Amino acid sequence: MNLGLQDRVALVAAASRGLGRAIAEELAAEGASLVVCARDESRLRDARDAIARATGAEVRAVAADLATADGVARVADEALAAFGRVDVLVTNSGGPPSGPFEEHDWARWQGAVDLLLRSSVELTRRVLPGMKERRWGRILAVTSIAAKQPVASLVLSNSVRAAVTGAMRTLANEMAPYGITVNTLLPGYTRTERVEQLDAANAAREGLPVDAVRQRTVGQIPMGRLGEPREFAALAAFLASERASYITGQAIAVDGGWIRGLL
Repeated sequence: MNLGLQDRVALVAAASRGLGRAIAEELAAEGASLVVCARDESRLRDARDAIARATGAEVRAVAADLATADGVARVADEALAAFGRVDVLVTNSGGPPSGPFEEHDWARWQGAVDLLLRSSVELTRRVLPGMKERRWGRILAVTSIAAKQPVASLVLSNSVRAAVTGAMRTLANEMAPYGITVNTLLPGYTRTERVEQLDAANAAREGLPVDAVRQRTVGQIPMGRLGEPREFAALAAFLASERASYITGQAIAVDGGWIRGLL
């Protein structure tokens, strides 16, 4: 299937590892040029080089902290300077600290807002004018299953990712007349470092072996296994494509059936 991404330019956040890297790899394999960003410059360079070697795509790397205004400005400015436009924006980040409500003071809440909501909003604000002018664009916000069904001990993620969902759902209606689609992607329990960190934190909090916590998690998934990053990335590539031009305002889970709700 030709997804129509040849010669498109994609900006993928938090792309040095995990879901962001898998999305970057998938888009590059479909012919897109890339700007990738992350905080860890060494890991980011390694990811850039590996993606370029594997796909032949042009890949630019910008080390930046997207929880800051300066970081957002640097990434957006360098992307526009290098390619003149951004056709596909993938907002993404690591997760905030785990733990119940009473463990988090406002400084942690503010950090979660900056990491998850501010980064998504500000990156979108930077690339949106060009998309409107060209009357074509794809905005994909990576959130979490926590946006639809709260996850125990993830009050920060449950709350702020829901805010991202609300912002993007509203933006989808505003941008539809310009040929710009806006969707959120909800990863479930996937084989990433983030899931390993959460399992370790829960195990320490409950006094259980990590394997026992992992088995409990897998037991909640109807498919009986963790997802793979490439399975999540396949959805991102499709939603970024020409084929997905009539899909907007959706929050789509890739979770092996974990979410129990009807919608």
